[in-house]
Amino acid sequence: MKPQERLLVHHINRALTRIMGEDERVLMIGEDLLDPYGGAFKVTKGLSTQFPQRVHTTPISEAAIVGVATGAALRGMRPVCEIMFGDFLGLAFDQILNHATKYPLMYAQEVGCPITIRTPMGGRRGYGPTHSQSLEKFFVGIPGLEVTALHRFQPVEAFYRRAILQRDQPSLIIENKIMYGQEPLDTVARYGDFQVRRHGQDVVDAELSLTDFAHEEVTLITYGGMTDHCLEAARRLLLDEEIASNVLVLGRLSPVQLEATAAACARTGRVLIAEEGTGAWGIGSEWAAQLTDALWGKLKAPIQRVACTAPVLPNSRALEEQVLPSTDTIIQAVQTLMSRT
Repeated sequence: MKPQERLLVHHINRALTRIMGEDERVLMIGEDLLDPYGGAFKVTKGLSTQFPQRVHTTPISEAAIVGVATGAALRGMRPVCEIMFGDFLGLAFDQILNHATKYPLMYAQEVGCPITIRTPMGGRRGYGPTHSQSLEKFFVGIPGLEVTALHRFQPVEAFYRRAILQRDQPSLIIENKIMYGQEPLDTVARYGDFQVRRHGQDVVDAELSLTDFAHEEVTLITYGGMTDHCLEAARRLLLDEEIASNVLVLGRLSPVQLEATAAACARTGRVLIAEEGTGAWGIGSEWAAQLTDALWGKLKAPIQRVACTAPVLPNSRALEEQVLPSTDTIIQAVQTLMSRT
């Protein structure tokens, strides 16, 4: 493998290529997918050349993309939609909420709708208010929709294969933009000084610890683009303040599966949840509520959350960094958490 082909974006591309090569029912639908462009982030580059009859570029209409894919799924195909920026998912909300997810539920799961929607989310690239948001909180909890978030410790091909070929219900896959340019860590047992262990099979929650999962005092829960910030916060907390923590990187956001997460949190009794989207009615809210129910009596302090502090993300990279949660804000929140014990 060439060095320039080791990035996560190339691993996703290879996974999609293999899946399309194995099953003629798999279609790609989205804007500007055809070569030589290959999508805004080049995830689908080369697919239209290899599978010219099964990669369909569309007008600028996210509702049409998801609507056409839903119809194709009901006819036995396995379409994969690319929404160029996650911010545009709002334009397809009706198709997801009232159509794709409803059909299996209305017919007692006897009618499948195996549609996969994948889209990049997140900021820190200076793309401005309508191309930098993390909007997954508006989709978690929709009945019949599974929402997952790719991360670097996740086996990439198994992750996409499950969503595209092995599920008969709609899936929404969140891909953080920053991770496209990073190398996968799907096979490592250690990442720097962190020990890594994985929970689950095709959708993995990754748990990392600097102390071999012993003597930890706080659990940091996160996903997607906040992973590196939580890991750096855990490192600094141990070196500077002798506070040991474990970091849990979620693969599945919804429906919530508590077993591995609750076990990690029960060991410490203190929990901090970090998300890049806005905090009100967010991912962290639901996870905090369910963990509180599951761990009542074992928590040593109320669960803390950190999230984006601005309702609109600025274009300026410097201002963007001020409002998005950072390593420093995570550390400050942990200090507050420890003081409330």
